[in-house]
This record gives sequence, structure tokens and C-alpha cells, in this order.
Amino acid sequence: MWNDLKRRVHGLVTALVVHEEGQGLVEYSLILALVSIATIAALTAVAGGIGGVLTTVTTALETA
Repeated sequence: MWNDLKRRVHGLVTALVVHEEGQGLVEYSLILALVSIATIAALTAVAGGIGGVLTTVTTALETA
């Protein structure tokens, strides 16, 4: 999966570097894509922890 993504991004960058007028847009697009991937990965990693905390808070509020 990562190799396929890496190959596609590399192909896109290689193709667009030839056309220098679109280079800035490509850079911003790549930054946006990387930030999105990192955000999704971080939220997925902490999803279980957040669910546990919410369950604890709910239980505490119900018993209070």
C-alpha cells in the first residue's frame, strides 16, 4: 500500500515538475495530503483511548 502510494506521488511530482508554473500548487497539495494522512493516523491511534475515557466519564456521571 505505501509503496503504491509512494510510486503514485513520485510519478505525480515527476510529471508536474516539468511544468514549472504548477509547481507551487503541487507543493501545497502534497503538504495538505501529508497533513491529512498524519491526522487520520493520529486520530485512529487514539480512538480507543478516547472511547475509554468517555466511557469512564459517563459511568462516573451516572453513578453520581
